[in-house]
Amino acid sequence: MPKILLVEDDLGLQQLTKDYLEHNDLEVDVLDRGDEVFTYLESNPVDLIILDVMLPGKDGFSVCRQVRDKYTTPILMLTAKGEDFDQVIGLELGADDYVIKPAEPRVLLARISALLRRGQPNLKATEELQFGDLFIDKTSRIVKLSGAEIVLTSHEFELLWLLASNAGEVLSREHVHQHMIGRQYDGLDRTVDVRVSRIRKKLGDNSDKPYRIKTVWGQGYLFVSDAWDM
Repeated sequence: MPKILLVEDDLGLQQLTKDYLEHNDLEVDVLDRGDEVFTYLESNPVDLIILDVMLPGKDGFSVCRQVRDKYTTPILMLTAKGEDFDQVIGLELGADDYVIKPAEPRVLLARISALLRRGQPNLKATEELQFGDLFIDKTSRIVKLSGAEIVLTSHEFELLWLLASNAGEVLSREHVHQHMIGRQYDGLDRTVDVRVSRIRKKLGDNSDKPYRIKTVWGQGYLFVSDAWDM
């Protein structure tokens, strides 16, 4: 049974969400303060974190940054605001997805299920890609650049694998968005853009003029196969 950590200071909403998720075969622990999350995780491994933005003790953005520095656990952020600003900040700090409150329970459950599926390693066969000094192993979900392991979130790994396994081919934003997010691209959602930016930074690509994972204007993204020699 997957274990979820729900961090929500609205105790009524916290209990309703916990009851609903447990009714759907998920184990749920709860916290109502942001400054308790990191200590909890040190002795309680979980499969996913649901993290409210507005929390006493430490806000959700600060918690997300702190957790992501050490753990690759999927993080689903809850925000009461609909502005792109909040959503983009969360993604830039390493969140894997977000839901705007009040979240419809079935929508929340669907997003949780998608994150849990993507977080499971592929055990069927070893799949490896090598481009110069870049090594990607899909089975172990390990990425190395010049021998140094690069820590990626589950969503970042899936996105890198998608691009790298189609090296030399321009993948449209629509295709990438549908594959990664599971819904049609609306022309406004910046989720994939933010994740590409984070991958570039971790893999030493030039953020102003990327040459390893290029953005082809009006078309999509291009993983350059011969740009990985250090």
